[in-house]
Amino acid sequence: MRTIVTVQERVAETPSTVTLRFPYAPAAAPGQFVMVWIPGDDELPMSLSYTEGASKGITVKAMGGTSRNVQRIETGTRLGIRGPYGNQFDPSPKRILIVAGGSGAAVLAPGAERAIAGGAKVTVALGATTEAELLFRERFATMGAAVEVTTDDGSAGARGYVTVVVEPLLATHAFDAVWSCGPEIMMRKVALLARARGVASYGSVERQMKCALGMCDACALGPFHVCVEGPVFSTEKLLELPEFGAFKRDPAGRRVRL
Repeated sequence: MRTIVTVQERVAETPSTVTLRFPYAPAAAPGQFVMVWIPGDDELPMSLSYTEGASKGITVKAMGGTSRNVQRIETGTRLGIRGPYGNQFDPSPKRILIVAGGSGAAVLAPGAERAIAGGAKVTVALGATTEAELLFRERFATMGAAVEVTTDDGSAGARGYVTVVVEPLLATHAFDAVWSCGPEIMMRKVALLARARGVASYGSVERQMKCALGMCDACALGPFHVCVEGPVFSTEKLLELPEFGAFKRDPAGRRVRL
């Protein structure tokens, strides 16, 4: 579906991250994304940070010029939305470890909500550069998840990358599944830690997406098109790909190191 929506709510989540809420009726699943068109600018893929009901949401971190323009959008602004696209996280496991690095929390929060609503016990390892940049910390806690925090500078929780708490959590708790989203090098490490413990692991991968239909090849990752066969993958599949955690493609389609 493609339509024009009006932004009804704008929330500054962190110094670098803003959530925009808008009416959008099509059903969406945790992990799926939409293509967001900013009139006069460009179209960007954005994971849905709110998927339930008729009001959907995207949470945008300032990265490039277009995402900064999205951040400046105020209530009443009209946007083009098409989708949702892609696959989803399976909320059926009863003990889930969620590993969210930076803005990856926006991708994972809807899945955590749906899993908890279905009776799952969810633990969240939430990482950010500083305490002020911890995204959806209160949202995860309010939904009933157990939250372990890390920050690069030690301003909240454990000092270091989010993986510093993942290994001890896997060693001391029983999990049926691990979900991750964030920097790809982090996701690769999480996948290896989960594999070592024999726990099924899934990750949401970010790539350039232009058509969202698997036609333009911009989001190619090994044999996969992330927009169609992802963005959520079994990390067993991802670990087979030399590109995972090592390379991405720039807007021109050239491979560049992460």
